[in-house]
Amino acid sequence: MGHIDVNGVGYFLSDGRPLLTDVSFRVDEGSVTALVGPNGSGKSTLFSMIAAAAGRPGPLPDEGSISVSGTLGLMSQFVGSVRDSSSVRELLVSVASPALRRAAQACTESAGRLTGGGEAVQLAYAQALADWGDLGGYEAEVAWDAATTAAIGLPLAEAAGRPVASLSGGEQKRLVLEVLLHSDDQVLLLDEPDNYLDVPGKEWLEDSLRLTRKTVLLVSHDRQLLAEAATRVVTLEPSAAGAVCWVHGGSFATYHEARADRLSRLEELHKLWEAEHRRLKAYVTEMRQKASYNSDFSSKLSNALHRLARFEAAGPPEAIPRPQQISMRLQGGRTGKRVLTLSGLALSGLTAPFDLEVVQGERVCVLGPNGTGKSHLFRLLAGDEVAHSGSFSLGARVQPGHFAQSYEHLELEGRRLAEILSKDHDLPLEKAVAALGRYELSRARQQRYETLSGGQQARFQILLLELSGATLLLLDEPTDNLDVESAEALEAGLASFEGTVLAITHDRYFARHFDRFLLFGADGTVEETPVPVFSEGATERAAATRRRHPAC
Repeated sequence: MGHIDVNGVGYFLSDGRPLLTDVSFRVDEGSVTALVGPNGSGKSTLFSMIAAAAGRPGPLPDEGSISVSGTLGLMSQFVGSVRDSSSVRELLVSVASPALRRAAQACTESAGRLTGGGEAVQLAYAQALADWGDLGGYEAEVAWDAATTAAIGLPLAEAAGRPVASLSGGEQKRLVLEVLLHSDDQVLLLDEPDNYLDVPGKEWLEDSLRLTRKTVLLVSHDRQLLAEAATRVVTLEPSAAGAVCWVHGGSFATYHEARADRLSRLEELHKLWEAEHRRLKAYVTEMRQKASYNSDFSSKLSNALHRLARFEAAGPPEAIPRPQQISMRLQGGRTGKRVLTLSGLALSGLTAPFDLEVVQGERVCVLGPNGTGKSHLFRLLAGDEVAHSGSFSLGARVQPGHFAQSYEHLELEGRRLAEILSKDHDLPLEKAVAALGRYELSRARQQRYETLSGGQQARFQILLLELSGATLLLLDEPTDNLDVESAEALEAGLASFEGTVLAITHDRYFARHFDRFLLFGADGTVEETPVPVFSEGATERAAATRRRHPAC
């Protein structure tokens, strides 16, 4: 088994700003430890540094040290890409051991030289295959076959050549998780492993984490998954000097109570420190006055000055973390009563024909397993080319705004946030900074879009929707990368939104805020349910509810 030791780690951004300061914690053998904190607090950067300590490419700490014992498997925050031209096999190779990745690369390069090559080329190819076998490549392919069958319902022989971009985000995540959880790696770093998973997938992940004997450090904002799977919680809490670290030795079920107690203690320690600081300064003032007319007090003044200097040099207690203050001002606007009409719409190869009518102001939650066509529907409504039959129409004054599941925007890459708001939305710099501040992004205003964390990208996408004046929001899993405070701010913003909302989600908390539920079934059916339906067997329960409440 393996473990992770992080000792006094500090890290500075390229512009000199501190991101992490004196971060220390240990992930014990066989434990499942959660790393939590606000978006942009440095969780993914810390993951990259831990991976680098295990021999993977990545940044090194500017201060302190990190050690990892045992072989390490890594899942990054973004597994694939909607523009990814690589194949499923290449994705599987990318999460294999470094030696196996090199052997796979040698096989590919040797195979590419076979056409027209002589005996030497053929011998090189044979040697590459032999090296692949010696390093366990064929055993890995057996494991990959089991993973593709479990994750996407296809054997490796059929799945290997498929583009990664043809898989849904949930299928990509499940595939990599299947490989890593059944690998020989002793330590796993899982960055947002639950993102894009449907609820049965999340329940499978919770069960797998409870049963695994591997050492796991994971980042997640899913409160139910954390409560079910994590045995310890490490928190990164931002401060002016960089994020500091706090470790809760219990489960997430007791985390909020423990954190409230900690913040209360910090506040009390600061009050005591400030009181003692005032007392020492007052004593120095008193001794200075007395020494001015009586030299017998000179030694007492010197002692008082030394005591004050030592006290100030030791510094105050750990700073009280500043709470996030996120304000999303989604406004929308009045439209015609009928916002969206679908008539016999069928998404090619995904759904049977279905009808739907949505009227102004409704909140419709779209549910169902991954790969059933939910994101395809939203892209179609947003104006993308999606193969379909039947018809759909938007009502008068309906302007759709699309929150994409992948957060990828070619038009934003390479550009800084303040520049985007200034040039694309005609906001003066002062107003652009103020808008970013409402989304806790003002410190990132000079960062390029693609350098933001997943949660920061999500918040920026929501800000762009706010500025677009959209009256119909098409939100594809908007809370996946949002921290708890951001998700709650989004819920508040939607509550005051004067428009219509359609949202795809697997977030069991977020779904509670909707009044209509549209279920995409694995068999291609699309139907309304009176209650949220998340897992197998729930469809029958929803049908029973519908029979009891025929007006639903």
